[in-house]
Amino acid sequence: MTKEEIMQTLNSIFAEVLKQPRIQLQEDSSAQNIDGWDSMANLALLDQSEKTFDIHFKMREIMKMKNVGDLCDTIYNKVNP
Repeated sequence: MTKEEIMQTLNSIFAEVLKQPRIQLQEDSSAQNIDGWDSMANLALLDQSEKTFDIHFKMREIMKMKNVGDLCDTIYNKVNP
């Protein structure tokens, strides 16, 4: 799976969880610049990402994620070992 495919899938996940069908994620998108991305939404986003990509995040991986690009990179490394 390519990073572009992961970003497209993440865009769909974010649109559904945050109820923002027109959202357009960028690698530097973060909770600071996306309305509705609070701590509860973050849990839902991570949970849905794990289910969708059939992966599991370690706590240290989650703590290192600062934006969508970090999330995409982490997923990419897990689905392309």
